[in-house]
Amino acid sequence: MLRSIQTIVPDTVLIQEEVRDVFAAQPDIGRLAKRIVATSFNVSGIDTRYTVLDELSLSTDVEAPTFFDRASGELLSPGTKTRNELYTREAGRMFVEAARQAVDADPDITAADVTHVITVSCTGFHAPGPDFQIVRGLGLRDGVQRYHLGFMGCYASMPALRAASQFCRADPDAVVLVVSVELCTLHLRSSDDPDLIVASSLFADGAAAGLVTARTFDSDVAGLRLDRFHTSITSEGEKDMAWTIGDQGFEMVLSTAVPHIIGESIHDALRPLYAETALAAAFEDDTIGDAVEHWAIHPGGRSILDRVQDKLGLTDEQLHPARETLREYGNMSSATVLFVMKRILDEGAQDGERVSAMAFGPGLTAESALMTVVAPGSHAA
Repeated sequence: MLRSIQTIVPDTVLIQEEVRDVFAAQPDIGRLAKRIVATSFNVSGIDTRYTVLDELSLSTDVEAPTFFDRASGELLSPGTKTRNELYTREAGRMFVEAARQAVDADPDITAADVTHVITVSCTGFHAPGPDFQIVRGLGLRDGVQRYHLGFMGCYASMPALRAASQFCRADPDAVVLVVSVELCTLHLRSSDDPDLIVASSLFADGAAAGLVTARTFDSDVAGLRLDRFHTSITSEGEKDMAWTIGDQGFEMVLSTAVPHIIGESIHDALRPLYAETALAAAFEDDTIGDAVEHWAIHPGGRSILDRVQDKLGLTDEQLHPARETLREYGNMSSATVLFVMKRILDEGAQDGERVSAMAFGPGLTAESALMTVVAPGSHAA
């Protein structure tokens, strides 16, 4: 069961309209790019995002700016080394804090119980990495098994949960700490490239953590039983969603074709998840929205959510957790789907209700999972 999901964001809030105006005012972009900026930001479905970059705030004065010169209004272009050094400092702090909150929130599990640590991130690199920092920061045993899933993109928390589930099946006493931290705003930049403009309108910083275990306890803790997982690669889209390393930071390719590709491939991507379950007939009859109560869809963007909702016949209420996460926090890459799962639990999901989760990333890869709500009072693992 996945339990004690905790989420954190940096202190600096970005107002979407203000960020839009900054990007639209850059001297190095043309008239067409300015129009694309306006459209991308206005239809994003985002009100606020969060960043570790204090200097991006319009209310902060920095004597020697690195990313944004508030006096001139110009976005600067630090090199990848500078960006990654900031990642090393800030991400390390957030990994440890998110991990600590997940352990502290659990009434039954302590740091001494943790047997495995899985960390997830695609927005920076360093070694010893965040898995090591968590072991040291929380005082975990040196023998804790550590794994890092790096540079997989927005879907990476899903295979992290699957690996955690497999560890628990292999060892019924295992307690796996899963932590995702993404600092996407470190790689924002001004550009005429429509794909980079779209990325600049969506991505944000955030962290999420949770505990996965098959152990049973006396306390009643809400969570999600991890029932099934499936990975699918679409027949097209390899060049439409990509994540590479450039001289001025990491470069996201997120083409306008992605929502269409997801919409056209989503049935083939999800069919194996429901095969050989009681939900198979509902999926084939296009009534899966009636059979599965909750949908933890990674909000890669508003148009992606629109396409998923239309193709699967989901209600506005079912997409509410994903849309609200996007509106309040933006796209925090791999951490985002955990934010959505937490919101589903916080909004009162009932014991035994099903949750279908899905996240998309480079490849184009679709990771999906089927879960069951375990509510307080059920004493289920």
